[in-house]
Amino acid sequence: MVIATIPNRENKSPRVSEFPATAQVDWVNIAACGTLLAGGLLMLTGQKRAGLVMAASGTALALLDHEDTVRRWWDAMPEYVDRAQYMLEQVQDVVEDIAEKGENLRRVLSRRSPSIPA
Repeated sequence: MVIATIPNRENKSPRVSEFPATAQVDWVNIAACGTLLAGGLLMLTGQKRAGLVMAASGTALALLDHEDTVRRWWDAMPEYVDRAQYMLEQVQDVVEDIAEKGENLRRVLSRRSPSIPA
């Protein structure tokens, strides 16, 4: 009675003993995701200061991988600030104009309206 057979090495084809190359682990990305997640959880549990610190450090870690993009944004920032300042000045001019016209309208209406007896 045969319980187990021993394979014959001569008839077998050689097996590939190499494992496929695995992708490199991006530890910075994992750390960034982890700290952002931890920051969000801390904020949800009411620990706002610690959550904000964790979220800021996670954001900084995430931005390490995108140095060129951050550099382009930083270089473009003065243009955006100038545009925003120009728009705010325009809004301020419109608000001042509306306030002036409203004051003129009040003066005109106060001169024309007869006093209403109480």
